[in-house]
Amino acid sequence: MTSFDDRERAFENRYARDQELQFKIVARRNRLLGHWAANLMGLTAEEADAYAKDVVRADFEEAGDEDVIRKILGDLTSAGVDCDETRIREALDHKFVEARRQFMESES
Repeated sequence: MTSFDDRERAFENRYARDQELQFKIVARRNRLLGHWAANLMGLTAEEADAYAKDVVRADFEEAGDEDVIRKILGDLTSAGVDCDETRIREALDHKFVEARRQFMESES
């Protein structure tokens, strides 16, 4: 029974680590996406940092990416930037890959 308990505990620990890593990657992706959108809006470096933090916080409104996409699309539209949801989703995908790459490089 101890061997089974040990394996179960190891699986739970690995799952918790994987979930934490996924959370960190998504947060970094959102920050990168916020900087991308800030650049399109012509924000200063300080404004871009603050905006990127707002994008990270926006992801806590609901599960999934729709809250982030809605925020960025609304902000870009308000700023007069010609951008659609498809372009934002493409940027979201690219920033996810970039965020994951950054984590992999930081751990090696």
